[in-house]
Amino acid sequence: MILIIQFGIYLLLMLGIGAYTMRRTTNNEDFIIGGRTLGPITTAISAGASDMSSWLLLGLPGAVFASGLVEGVWISLGLILGAYANWRIVAPRLRASSEQFHALTLPTYLSHRFDDASGLLKTVSTVVILIFFTLYVASGLKGGTLLFAYSFDASEQTALLVTTLVVVSYTFLGGYLAVCWTDLIQGLLMLAALVACSLLALFAISGSGIDLSAARPEAFQIKTSWLTGASLMAWGLGYFGQPHILARFIGIRGVQEVASARRIGMCWMILCLVLAVEIGLLGIGYNAITPLEGVSSLGGNSELIFLALVSALFHPLVAGFVLAAVLAAVMSTADSQLLVLSSALSEDLPLFKRFTSKQRAWISRAGVVGFALLAFLLASASNDTILMMVGYAWGGFGAAFGPVVILSLTWRKTTKYGALAGMLAGAATIYIVKNYISLEEEYLYELLPGFIVAFLTIILISALTEMPSEKALQKFDAARQQVKAS
Repeated sequence: MILIIQFGIYLLLMLGIGAYTMRRTTNNEDFIIGGRTLGPITTAISAGASDMSSWLLLGLPGAVFASGLVEGVWISLGLILGAYANWRIVAPRLRASSEQFHALTLPTYLSHRFDDASGLLKTVSTVVILIFFTLYVASGLKGGTLLFAYSFDASEQTALLVTTLVVVSYTFLGGYLAVCWTDLIQGLLMLAALVACSLLALFAISGSGIDLSAARPEAFQIKTSWLTGASLMAWGLGYFGQPHILARFIGIRGVQEVASARRIGMCWMILCLVLAVEIGLLGIGYNAITPLEGVSSLGGNSELIFLALVSALFHPLVAGFVLAAVLAAVMSTADSQLLVLSSALSEDLPLFKRFTSKQRAWISRAGVVGFALLAFLLASASNDTILMMVGYAWGGFGAAFGPVVILSLTWRKTTKYGALAGMLAGAATIYIVKNYISLEEEYLYELLPGFIVAFLTIILISALTEMPSEKALQKFDAARQQVKAS
């Protein structure tokens, strides 16, 4: 009952924000990017919270608990480098370019940047978003399922249904503003929960006489082959192509705000990653003292390590609010992804162009419900771990969009057919490597070859095809000057 009350307070707060921001959402531009009104703090924490998802509190500590530092260190290092490069290279240029090309979404930006009157580029990029984001949302709902099933001893189907209803409710109401303001609260809650859990776990272990390095010596091994290390770090390449993160760059108040947002966002991210890895290690030590039910036993799930530690270490009056951080991680990503899905439906598909902006806002809301239902069905049918589901979707976006976004913003000679070929080559490589290529005793993340193939394809095809119009290139130059001026 205490847990129910605590979760209820948290959920009512999220719904209250959704109801409040609904009054400020009068058209589809407000619903999709909030009228470009958000400052650096909200943008930075919202981008980080929507990025990390339940992977931060469940997937990453679980991977470290199961496999040791080798995964946690190399993935985290790659993510930090990738996120910094994304803020430094992409963020200011995309903010300026999206304004110059009058684009609210990534597909619309690409279409206008390359003078694609046929709509082919917009259609292909929209289809990529619809496929991979539905899978991505399903991974988030799966994280919420673990939380509710573990906390309330509920069936997985009931837990999945509750998670879906919660995420849909406030996203449906307030759109981008609701998502970003709730993400700010959720991001701070996630950081606070990581700090509290790591400190209590450290105190519990420090007086027990347990030697972490002796409890599982192989857990501290970080040396690996060059291919496995490169593949783990390649997770960082995914940042350049994530539409829900790129949407934050489009929606920030101005180019001049990006530098402040970058510093805030990177500090939040580094702290969260270090603490999540630490919790995975401390879980090994605590489990050696008191075996954690459902985590290390036969058939246990290592991704429950954070939930198990919170239940074991915190008083019931506090535990509910800490566990709400997991729900925050789930909601902060799934809501952003549902928003991108619905905006792709209402803004990028020609089917709804004849409707007014106010009518398209309601089409976007209907899309939130429809795509959530589809993700619910996928999550119900999938037996993959959260890390596996996130990895596939993350890699798909990174390979299909990452090279296109970078080159469209930095290389004047990028062409429509180069961008189209790069997207298709990146997505195809992800599918082929994921399903048909495996190396014995090596980890090959499909994003690594996918990103390289897409990047080279864009350069080759662009060199052989006609450049965009002079008008489009003038807008490209104007955006570049705007970035320099800031």
